[in-house]
Amino acid sequence: MVEDAILSSKDLDLFYGAKQALNKVSMQVPTKEVTAIIGPSGCGKSTFLRTLNRMNDQVPGVSIRGSVKFKGLEIYKKGLDPAHLRASVGMVFQKPNPFPKTIAANILWAPKIHNMKVDREQLLEQSLRGAGLWDEVKDRLNESGLSLSGGQQQRLCIARAIAMKPEVILMDEPCSALDPKATAKVEELIRTLKNDYTIVIVTHNMQQAGRVSDKTAFFYEGELVEFGETKRIFTNPTDKKTEDYITGRFG
Repeated sequence: MVEDAILSSKDLDLFYGAKQALNKVSMQVPTKEVTAIIGPSGCGKSTFLRTLNRMNDQVPGVSIRGSVKFKGLEIYKKGLDPAHLRASVGMVFQKPNPFPKTIAANILWAPKIHNMKVDREQLLEQSLRGAGLWDEVKDRLNESGLSLSGGQQQRLCIARAIAMKPEVILMDEPCSALDPKATAKVEELIRTLKNDYTIVIVTHNMQQAGRVSDKTAFFYEGELVEFGETKRIFTNPTDKKTEDYITGRFG
């Protein structure tokens, strides 16, 4: 039981048409910690992550049973605007996806769409500083975001999420397309961001999960097998499937 959970699911089932991708997943995400989700390919990691801000709504044929709550409120209730939810529960994707706009426009686009009353210059600097990118791009704000390196583009996407002042940032394998140097910068950023944000990261890299996370969830065949302190999961798992995966016996 996580007393300060900001996100939670209970008996969550998800289907892609007739195929069941998540089976009775009950999990609580603690506030202002980094929670890593690990498991073999196709186990439901990214599917579960995308339920937390209703990104699966955009996938044809998806149906969901069970409950997902953000700060105690059911996010799948009728009438809830997913756009408002995503302003509070932002997302960074596997491949850097800056808009084909200037660096500044990438940051300011969403606040403009949501009619946020902001000091544009202050928000721009705060967001880029928050993503550890300000010093690298402060003299390039009118250049295209696509002109940045892959690692810089990913940090720009993180800055874009920060600009909406979310409470949670979801990250779906954010380093899988990056080189080791860029990966190290993003991991350092994740450790810093948890002072102000709750972070949930899906990663195929167990070493990365061990480096950045406070809690770890192990998924297998659509089920949450085990969840707990990262150190314990990696050194003393309670389920044999977790142990087999951690030690490389499968996956």
